[in-house]
Amino acid sequence: MYKLPLFPLETVLFPGTPIFLHIFESRYKLMIKHCLETGQPFGVVLIRHGVEAMGPLPEPYFTGCTARIVSMEKLEDGRMNLVAMGDERFRILSLDLSKPYLTGQVESIPLENSTTIRVVRFRKLLNALVYKYVDLLKMIGAEEYELTDLQLPEDHLSVLYFSAALLQIPAFEKQPLLDAQSAQDLLSLVFRIYRREIAILSSLHQINDSEATRIAWLN
Repeated sequence: MYKLPLFPLETVLFPGTPIFLHIFESRYKLMIKHCLETGQPFGVVLIRHGVEAMGPLPEPYFTGCTARIVSMEKLEDGRMNLVAMGDERFRILSLDLSKPYLTGQVESIPLENSTTIRVVRFRKLLNALVYKYVDLLKMIGAEEYELTDLQLPEDHLSVLYFSAALLQIPAFEKQPLLDAQSAQDLLSLVFRIYRREIAILSSLHQINDSEATRIAWLN
């Protein structure tokens, strides 16, 4: 158990994935200053109730991911652009509202059974789903991913979290992926969402093709 500065955001951070932040509020400038001086990470937590900026401290979900600062650019008025990398999951045990920013007593929660045979066995299928998904996003113009640029991690656990982060779905749908207790649970959730999203994107692509054909005939 340890004390951790918390950054409530409208996003879910996963271990091994980056987050890009523009720091402009005084309370978070103070938090980042503390992290830089002590070498301590901060915790990214999804907002359950409240707003991200310029308001009272929001209420977070209780599972988050630590973030270690890897680069920072100082701007005018003390503002900062920074890049941080997700490190490990944690669970909030208690919250402390005594500082301008949120802090909490937290405990690390490693993913159970991260090298199970099932995870290893279904790695190729997961890779195929990810590439299919990105391909469909590109076809309908929803993303700018190039398949040739997409490099999936080699590590089985890393690819699970990378696949979860890649999904273009609302943050509240990503939170259960971060909450998953075991690698097998996470794999099942990721599979289910990828299959659902691929079906939706395939339908959109067919509609776009049909509309393009209709317009071509009219012209």
